[in-house]
Amino acid sequence: MDKRQENLLKDIVETYVKTVKPVGSKSLCQKFNCSSATIRNEMAILENLGYIEKNHISSGRIPSEKGYRYYVENLMEPEKLTGSEMLKLQRVVKNQDLVLSDAISKCMEIISDLTNYASIVLGQNSEDNLLKQVSIIPIDEDKVVALVCTNKGVVENKKFSLGNTNLKELIKTSEIINKMLIGTPIKDVSERLEFEIKPIIANEIQNYERVYNIFYNAFTDFVDDTNNVKVTGKAKVLEQPEYNDPESIKKLAYKLEDKSFIKKVTSSCGSDEIKVYIGSDSLVDDNTTVIKKTYDINGEKGTIAIIGPKRMDYAKVYGLIDYVLDEIKKK
Repeated sequence: MDKRQENLLKDIVETYVKTVKPVGSKSLCQKFNCSSATIRNEMAILENLGYIEKNHISSGRIPSEKGYRYYVENLMEPEKLTGSEMLKLQRVVKNQDLVLSDAISKCMEIISDLTNYASIVLGQNSEDNLLKQVSIIPIDEDKVVALVCTNKGVVENKKFSLGNTNLKELIKTSEIINKMLIGTPIKDVSERLEFEIKPIIANEIQNYERVYNIFYNAFTDFVDDTNNVKVTGKAKVLEQPEYNDPESIKKLAYKLEDKSFIKKVTSSCGSDEIKVYIGSDSLVDDNTTVIKKTYDINGEKGTIAIIGPKRMDYAKVYGLIDYVLDEIKKK
């Protein structure tokens, strides 16, 4: 490709991203100050090279999967954020009350709102966390919340109905757990509950089986590998025109609800660079792109990702991801 052909491809990609309409030679003639014959000839070359393709309902051209890849790797420049976009993200980043994981999640929610794509935060596995505290919080006459906190600031909660369980017995058990299990790796807590805590409460608490099960279920849910996957904006991405028929909506919605699948798609790529998986490389479907980047900030590791149509605003997504991680590193 020569320089003019690269510029043509860049314009075709960016125009199609914004308008969702195939790009015709007439509009390109005006932008590049070339004759219609010249533009048609250059577009024919780009089509023969596989970078653009004809839309079956229009005489215009749209980028191919290969064209998007060339654009991302060679032509795209990350878009600078507007003042209002930076302000929205800075409010989160500068909030000292938010732990790192919550700040990242809040920022990704904002990115989902700004792009209308789905955003993903894949945190580190719970096995890297040590138990810091477990608390029982009553929320009404018959319901309590079991709150589990780790040394890395991760907080998970599970709601339970008291039934015939005495609240004082739950609180007493939580005190025993805090006394004996603080500093235990989360992945080992359930085993220690069974062999160390259960025999103690069996002698001190009347309805000990029910009490034991409440805490066991809370910790078991905590170490579930899918619990560290947070997906925002599923409805937004489904509104994109690429997914305008019931079958494609159903397929994508099912995949976005499957946290095991999302974890597989967005898992660490072994590099701190932004990685882009377009169409067939996305593992989602031929109309979808996944952009992801791993992070390691103050020892906390994870991956953030954006899932959207192949016709994604790559420059905007790149700019947002870079800005968020750069700012959070300063937190």
